Amino acid sequence: MKMRKCNSCNIYTIKNSCPTCDGETNVVYPPKYSIEDKYGKYRRKLKEETHKL
Repeated sequence: MKMRKCNSCNIYTIKNSCPTCDGETNVVYPPKYSIEDKYGKYRRKLKEETHKL
């Protein structure tokens, strides 16, 4: 059993087809962990711009 995401409406589900729109779903994986965090500065900048920091 794996987490899946609908290509059409971006709904998460465990089923092979979307329960909302009956669209195709793909298995989603979390991003690979890295100590270097090469996208960290972009994430922090986005949080700063949206005042979420």
